[in-house]
This record gives sequence, C-alpha cells and structure tokens, in this order.
Amino acid sequence: MRDNEKILIKRRAFQRERDLARKLWSLGFAVIRGPASGAKTKRVFYPDLVAIKNGKIYIFEIKTREKEENIYVEPFQIEKLKEFSRRSGGRSFVAIKIVKETEWRFIPIELLEKTEKGRYKIDKKYFREGGLTIEDIYRDASGDRPLTEYIRKVSEKS
Repeated sequence: MRDNEKILIKRRAFQRERDLARKLWSLGFAVIRGPASGAKTKRVFYPDLVAIKNGKIYIFEIKTREKEENIYVEPFQIEKLKEFSRRSGGRSFVAIKIVKETEWRFIPIELLEKTEKGRYKIDKKYFREGGLTIEDIYRDASGDRPLTEYIRKVSEKS
C-alpha cells in the first residue's frame, strides 16, 4: 500500500470517529478520542473513543465498512478493551457502521464470537439489527433503563 493510500485511510477513520464523537457530544456526553487511536501502540492501550455521562463510562473500539461484511477484531484489541474497562469501571463496545447506509450500532464485547483462529467476529447481521443503538446508550446514561435490559434483548435476538 502506498503512503498516499495509508494517509487517506487514516483520514477517513478519523472522520468516522469524529462523526460518532459529535453525535455523542450532541446528546450531552463528555467525549474524548484516544490520542493514539489507530497508531498500533503496544505498551499502552487507548480506545478509539471514551464517552461519559452522569458518571457512566462507555468505551468504544470503532469499526466501519463501505459494504456489509463480517468484521474481525484481533484478540489483543478486545483484551485491552477489557483491561481499560476494568481500570475505569466502564462498559466496552465495538461501534460499527456501514458508511452512508446504516446508523451506529454498539456490540457489547461480551457478545462477540471467538473464531477458531482466535479472532473475534462481528456478524454482518448486526449492521441492520441487533446490537444497541445510540438511543439505548443515551437512555442507559440518563438512567431511564439499565443497559443490562438492552443487552438481554440483544442476546435473545442472536
């Protein structure tokens, strides 16, 4: 891959992370983008986004696609999300979206499927149904309903 292509890919990823950050910010969340998001840091892990509202912490690894296809996440990313959650007391999700087609969906990391090769798979069905919506995250942060109710709803659909 040429340097120009790498720069374009990073720019698009940044724009997509910023899109989600702006949506969460407009709903009253405090949002911060990880300073090394996408930088392949090994010693310290920074999630793509962290959002906080009413003392509740939401941690996001962001994955977008141009078309509907399964997503595979490397085990170290999920393990480091779990560690960040443990240290912060927050909940971790993989945020997914098909660019220009679907709204954001949030898959709790505990619902991810592990493949035979050890990677985590997010089935393409989650782009259209299942997972949590941004409204579910907002309602949980606002105290309307506990997130466990939504997660139970999601896992029953699977």
